Formats: sequence, structure tokens, C-alpha cells
Amino acid sequence: MDDPELGEPPRRKRGGAPVTALLVLFAAAFLGWAALPLLGLDVFDRYTIAFVALLQYAVPVGVVLALVALVLRRWLTTLVVALAVVGLVAFVAPRAVPDAQPTTPGTPLRVLSLNTYFGRADAAQIVDLVRRGDVDVLGVQELTPELVAELDRAGLGQVMPHRVFHAGPAADGTGIASRFPLQELSLVPKTTLHQPSARILLPGGKSVEFVAVHPLYPVGADTADAWQRDLAALPEPPHDGAVRLVAGDFNATLDHTPLRALLGRGYRDAAEVTGAGLQPTWPRPDQWLPPPVTIDHVLVSGSAAVRDYRTVPVRGSDHRGILADVVVPR
Repeated sequence: MDDPELGEPPRRKRGGAPVTALLVLFAAAFLGWAALPLLGLDVFDRYTIAFVALLQYAVPVGVVLALVALVLRRWLTTLVVALAVVGLVAFVAPRAVPDAQPTTPGTPLRVLSLNTYFGRADAAQIVDLVRRGDVDVLGVQELTPELVAELDRAGLGQVMPHRVFHAGPAADGTGIASRFPLQELSLVPKTTLHQPSARILLPGGKSVEFVAVHPLYPVGADTADAWQRDLAALPEPPHDGAVRLVAGDFNATLDHTPLRALLGRGYRDAAEVTGAGLQPTWPRPDQWLPPPVTIDHVLVSGSAAVRDYRTVPVRGSDHRGILADVVVPR
């Protein structure tokens, strides 16, 4: 029987040393996951690239881990994990909050970009989206010769008579189609997959540059280096304030170092500035493994404003199409 004068004996932590060691191990793994993009280690290999693509899911994982540590009275572990979760929330949450946009009048431009999954996307639906949605510019990744023929049969040439198409087998091809005249440019040097560019001549004498993006898939056995090179080849924003749109399947989220570096040079992500930065674009809506991530983007430079952004499902594709409404200043 305990002596009341000596007080109650100290309460032992539940589970003892083995549970403490296990919690510390999980906490260390969680902290390493959260720190990957901060340390620039997300480009180390395909595994770190994949973990950073899933960084937003580290938030609920960290919350569960902190609650478990709290229940088990591991106070230091609880504090460290909770602080890391707060830091992650502060890093990720702003993507769901719209930014103020310039109100300068200008020419509206609606952009649709879609990875067509080796050309398997429904061509008739793509053309219907262009026609009914009053799309002005279309960027197409994984554009095969067969899909080009299907798009033409569906009437793409009637609504978008101007094009810069570099079709190819499997994932090689990429193209740009437009309601307005195009002048092909060479803003991107040769990369693993085609990444064409063009100047779009808008009504009223204005123009905008457009780059259709598709770096190599980074989580193959030996593709991480090519992915980095392909992203590094994308052009910086024009220094004269001209508007450039860089759109497509980047195979990168806003947490990956190469894309953050591009944004740091002066581009803005259309989804992020409209508060839609956490809307997933891959895989298709009825597929939940792997967990959905946001790897398709429309980047905008200069004084252009982003008025709207949304994703649209397209039959036959494993990506959602992305639609952005941009205003090109006069």
C-alpha cells in the first residue's frame, strides 16, 4: 500500500520503451517526408519524387501521428510532430485561398489543356468541350497521329483552324490548336517528348506566347534525370512584361523543386491564384490509387489576370482536362 506522505508513484508511459522507439521512428520518417522539398531532395530519385508528389497527404498522416503520441503521453514527440503539421498546413493551405488579381481590362483568352493518355481520349468530347466552352487555345499532350485524324473527323479544324501539331507514337506527341492565327516559335530546345511553342495573334493586334508542356514521366526506373532536364528547358518569363502561358502535364506538383524554381522566376499558377490549387488532375476521377495529385498546370506570366480555373473529366483519358480563363492586358 502506498504511503500517502510519499505521494503517488510516477505514472509509467503506456507501452514503455518499445512504443517510444516506434513512435520516434515514425516521427522521424514523417519529418523526413515533410523536409524533402525544403532540402531539395525531391529530385534525388524516383522515390523521393513520388513522396513529394504526395506531400499534401502528409498533413492527415501527421495529425494522426500527433494524436497517437498525445494519447500515449509522448509529449516531446507530440510537440515536434504538431509543429511540423502546422508548418505543412501553412505551406499547402494558401493554394485553396484565391489571390487578388489585376482588374486591368484586356482580351479574354480561354485555355484548355489535356493529356490524352496515349491518344485514347474521346476526340468527339474534346471537340465538344472546345465548341461549347468557347475555348480559344487547346494544348494536347500524348498526341498520336491517330488522335489527330479523330480530332479532324470530329470537326476540330472547323472551330480551331490554326495548329502547331508534333504528333508521335505513344506519349511522344504534343500539339497546340487555336481559334486565332499562330506563328510557331522555338522557345524550348529539344527535349525527350515534344514541347512545342507558338505566338498566338489575338484580335486587336495583341499577342501571347504559348508553350505546350510535357516532360518525361519521372518515376520510371531511369527517367528522373530526364524529367529534371525537360523541366529545366522550359523558358523563363519574358523580361519585357509580355504575356506567356506555359500549360500542360508537368508531371510535377507545386511542391517539386523544378516547378517551384520556374514559379520563382515570375510565373503564377492559375489554379493556385484562383484558390483551386488542391484540385487533383491525375489519375482519372474514378481511380483512387495512386492518391490523386495535381500535376497539370497553366502558368501565366506578365500582367495577365486569371479570372477562372476548373478541371473537367474527359472520357478515355487518365487525366482531367484543365480550363483557365486569362485576360491579356491591352
